[in-house]
Amino acid sequence: MDDKHTTMETRRLGRTGHHSSIAILGGAAFATDTPEDAEPFLAEALAAGVNHLDIAPGYGLAERAVGPHLPALRDRLFIACKTGETERDWAQQRLDKTLTRLQVDHLDLYQAHGVTSVDELDRRAEAFEVILDAREQGLTRFIGITGHDLGAPRAHLEAIRRYDVDTVMFPVYPRVWADPVYRADAEALLAECAARDVGVMAIKAVAWRPWGDRRPDTMTWYEPHRTDAGIERGVRFALSTPGVHAFCTPSDPGTARRAIEAAARYTPLSDDERTAVAEDVGADEPIFPIAERAVSPWR
Repeated sequence: MDDKHTTMETRRLGRTGHHSSIAILGGAAFATDTPEDAEPFLAEALAAGVNHLDIAPGYGLAERAVGPHLPALRDRLFIACKTGETERDWAQQRLDKTLTRLQVDHLDLYQAHGVTSVDELDRRAEAFEVILDAREQGLTRFIGITGHDLGAPRAHLEAIRRYDVDTVMFPVYPRVWADPVYRADAEALLAECAARDVGVMAIKAVAWRPWGDRRPDTMTWYEPHRTDAGIERGVRFALSTPGVHAFCTPSDPGTARRAIEAAARYTPLSDDERTAVAEDVGADEPIFPIAERAVSPWR
């Protein structure tokens, strides 16, 4: 990645009012890092124009690796974190630990992590009490929801109705968009987000296929695209999807760097081009459902 300062497009992230870089730095890329290891890539991302970090306590060592650098960068980064907890006490402890590890007194966005069904949303009721209380207490400015599977759009639509969340984050990549059921659910969610001014973030933009029997050689549970053309096509597809404001870079550092580079030179696809891309990948095997197709890159 070029270490010279780059101007990257920003988009208003819905009612948050924050103009987020179209590439959001996915904190899972720091999962195995020390603070010293994390520093170069963090600096590269900021130099490329990234101004939004998405991180989670479930991302290995990421919070502890990035945290020491955040006080000096607090006015340059929109900091988003997550909780996968279901019980109130555990969720509160997780939030306290996150703030301590990140060395900040508040987050910009706190999200319920990995909600992919309405049943799972029901299970998060106590955690949402903590999330809502955190917003009331000023420990986070905004609240959101994320999910990484086929049921995410439907669950997130219900979350908007129940909790009036400020942001959503769900998969947008060409192959999943070729699934008519998923696309219909996602477009219904996008329409509601537009009506309520909810910020929309895409994940899995550069996904290609499940690992299957192949041994993972990147830090992703799916196989990402390998070529610059494939990565750029995924980035352009996600960012050209009407209603999407930004995408999160993948957990593999090398692929994340290339995704940021693709975002820096982003030009939109036309509607016809997006349709052609989705049709072109219709025969590819989707990376979902996770329970059947995810493979740990550390196996």
